[in-house]
Amino acid sequence: MTASDSARLYAREHKDDFKTELFEMLRIPSLSGDPAHQADVRRMADWLAAHMQSLGLEKVAVMETAGHPVVYGEWMGAGPDKPTVLVYG
Repeated sequence: MTASDSARLYAREHKDDFKTELFEMLRIPSLSGDPAHQADVRRMADWLAAHMQSLGLEKVAVMETAGHPVVYGEWMGAGPDKPTVLVYG
């Protein structure tokens, strides 16, 4: 079985879990452009940090900035020959 086949199989087998997580996240109205939702943006950052920890990421932190918080986490398990970066903003 190829890596792509394995990924597709895993996605099919865990589809309901992924949907549950997505819907949980979507219930947080984290509208970063609306000052009325500043607390929700922080709540989303906290939710995301907890979720990242549950997935096994390391050094997870919510960092304060002059604007919205930044969520940081590391996972070095891919190996030195497979550099991996995730950026969202």
